Amino acid sequence: MPSLKDLRNRIAATKATQKITKAMQMVAASKLRRAQAIAEAARPYATQMDKVLGNIAAAVAGSETAPRLLRGTGNDGVHLLLVCTAERGLCGPFNTAIVRLARERAGALMREGKEVKFFCVGRKGYDQLRRLYASQIADLVDLRAARTLTFEHAETIAEKIIARFDNFEFDVCTLFFSRFRSVIAQIPTAQQIIPPVFDEKATDALGGAAYEYEPEAEDILHDLLPRNVAVQIFRALLENAASFYGAQMSAMDNATRNAGEMISKQTLTYNRTRQAMITKELIEIISGAEAL
Repeated sequence: MPSLKDLRNRIAATKATQKITKAMQMVAASKLRRAQAIAEAARPYATQMDKVLGNIAAAVAGSETAPRLLRGTGNDGVHLLLVCTAERGLCGPFNTAIVRLARERAGALMREGKEVKFFCVGRKGYDQLRRLYASQIADLVDLRAARTLTFEHAETIAEKIIARFDNFEFDVCTLFFSRFRSVIAQIPTAQQIIPPVFDEKATDALGGAAYEYEPEAEDILHDLLPRNVAVQIFRALLENAASFYGAQMSAMDNATRNAGEMISKQTLTYNRTRQAMITKELIEIISGAEAL
């Protein structure tokens, strides 16, 4: 049985942990408001750009002069999985959920005889993936030094991806991230970005009219397709940031509550132990007095 001193030390340590988790919860809640606002503000631009590109791409469908980023290599033998996760933990299953989705896709592709490579954005995803796929990780982008995510970060990642595509290192690139829905709901999402897959319903929502382009549609696509890759990656990074703070806020709230329950149980054990020791001492005193 632990001594009273040990029990007091445990209670003090648990209270100190509770203060830390409570502070982290408040910090995550504060940062979540801004991250959520930025992520929601980025959605209309990314969605509308996807629609416009889908409409332009429909005009050059099947053309041999279409940009290679649009028509692909003609094969799907090599897949690059762009896995975006957080740089830090203490956020519940946030990172694990994204990595699990990527692993499931990788497993399905390899069972079909495809070659799979990974491009990791975020240290936590890299740490999990290298346990099983160390030899298949092509690159890692570490954003721990970035205080604020900017479009330049996404543009740098997009340039690396496109350079690998131009060097015939892969045929299909799929982006993995967590879409923010609410504080308690973050949805792991997979989106093919090279060659892009456009939503036909969203494209039809533009009216389905025939447009004349100046310059030619191929020239527009040549400029906009690389930018669209960067935009979709930037959107994924912003969605991840909001999802991370939402997941961390929920995880720290649960940790704070669990610490409170532990303190109650430890205090009850301490009081019972203390009462038992007092009772034992009283019995010893009474027994000694009667012996005299």
